[in-house]
Amino acid sequence: MEPTTKLDQRFSEQNATATPWSQARDQLERAETYWLTTVRPDGRPHVTTLLAVWQDDAIYFCTGAEEQKARNLERNRNCALTTGASALREGLDLVVEGVADRVTDSGKLKRLADAWGSKYGPEWHFGVGDGVFTHAQGGEALVFEVAPAKVLGFRKGEYSQTTWRF
Repeated sequence: MEPTTKLDQRFSEQNATATPWSQARDQLERAETYWLTTVRPDGRPHVTTLLAVWQDDAIYFCTGAEEQKARNLERNRNCALTTGASALREGLDLVVEGVADRVTDSGKLKRLADAWGSKYGPEWHFGVGDGVFTHAQGGEALVFEVAPAKVLGFRKGEYSQTTWRF
């Protein structure tokens, strides 16, 4: 799916150009860590780092059912995932905004488990249980899909801000 792309001149150098979606998508696929922001019941943000995979035009992450992020998503599924270079003068930082939906389909979970293993190695191998990931060390993890509604890209070096809307 190709989003609409817009350069925000207010936050960009005079001769900057919009970052192509293909570059942002590639970075979302390759990033090793991401930050997830959810909203607590009292409205305060909750931010945590996690692993995720980009597949089928969406980003996927998993968490234990009793973890704060899972409890937050039960009440408010709006969230943001961020990743980037963490450098001042180079790289591309990305913010993915969307709604987290539980993934319970066993076929989709199997494909996602394979993607986790391919990306992160055998220590991140998951099995598939009844609507959840399972792990050899025990425990289950809920899997969430965030299809982006909006992605913000902050390019450093040739400073620019690009917005992609879906």
